[in-house]
Amino acid sequence: MRSEQEMMSLILGFAKEDGRIRAVYMNGSRTNSHAPRDIFQDYDIVYVTDDISDFVEDQSWIQHFGELIMMQQPDALDAGKGLKTDPGRYAFLMLFDDANRIDLSFQSVDFMQKVYREDSLTIPLLDKDGILPDIPESTDRDYFVKKPSEGEFDSATNDFWWCLQNVAKGLWRDELPYAHHMFELTIRSALDQMIEWWIGGQHEYQVSAGKMGKYFKRLLPEEYWAIYLQTYAENKWDAVEAAAELFGVLGRSVADEAGFQYPGEDERQMLRFVRRVRELPGDAEEVFE
Repeated sequence: MRSEQEMMSLILGFAKEDGRIRAVYMNGSRTNSHAPRDIFQDYDIVYVTDDISDFVEDQSWIQHFGELIMMQQPDALDAGKGLKTDPGRYAFLMLFDDANRIDLSFQSVDFMQKVYREDSLTIPLLDKDGILPDIPESTDRDYFVKKPSEGEFDSATNDFWWCLQNVAKGLWRDELPYAHHMFELTIRSALDQMIEWWIGGQHEYQVSAGKMGKYFKRLLPEEYWAIYLQTYAENKWDAVEAAAELFGVLGRSVADEAGFQYPGEDERQMLRFVRRVRELPGDAEEVFE
């Protein structure tokens, strides 16, 4: 596997030698001093150029970076059979046979000027014409957990407890795809949001929980992480119980810290309902006698 030094030399060397590329900058985890370093970190690179179409229409330049395993072009229509009309940006996500991955975007100068300051995790690497605007030192401040408003908190707690009934009904009906999707798309979404708020509160909202909760394990106490792991239990009823337990504990903590009202009665009533459904025989004709 090529080292970071080799990859950066390759990336910058190509840009320096190709007159069409006027500037280079990087964002993503490699610009974040708080992000764990490992062998799977991508190289999130932007080449600024006057003519993006050159690189889209003739892609022979890709071989300069190595032997591809696979590539994705998210800015293409119909899986690459038609190109989007917006010429401001075009990305190539490339995985090479030594497991290095480069997410390489081409941007026009005008497009770069609009978006360059939008991501606090940005580091300039090359500027042939002095076109990159001045920016502060790279930091992950844009990714810090945001303190919830009372409305956001109420919405998350309502979604969690209300939608729990749908999971229970799906499990009782033996409609596993429905129950699973309802759990993952609504229950887990609300739970993960509550976890982020709790983590944020523990760090005065000066911390990032990572994309899709990837830092949960290192930011949650072992006790809470152990409960969270149970939300992935093969037995979906057990997963529901674990999710409800953790949501209740963290939800009350977030509410207390922010001065919100936690819906304890909704929790009590819905847990009673869900546990009753779990006990029902498959041929039951009513839920409550």
